[in-house]
Amino acid sequence: MSLEPRMVELETRQAFQDDTLQALNDVVAEQGRVIERLQLQMAELIKRYEEMAGQYGSEGEEAPPPHY
Repeated sequence: MSLEPRMVELETRQAFQDDTLQALNDVVAEQGRVIERLQLQMAELIKRYEEMAGQYGSEGEEAPPPHY
């Protein structure tokens, strides 16, 4: 195999690998954004849960009525 076809093949492979790496990088970046958004949503849900548990938890800690 002569040098010219080998160079063309290597350049073609490199171009394909560059495209693949860019596509993978785009996917990883999008997943990072999704994870960050989910973490914010989870923190908000935890905050809401703790607020609700605080409201309803205090009622359950009262002493039972005298007829028990």
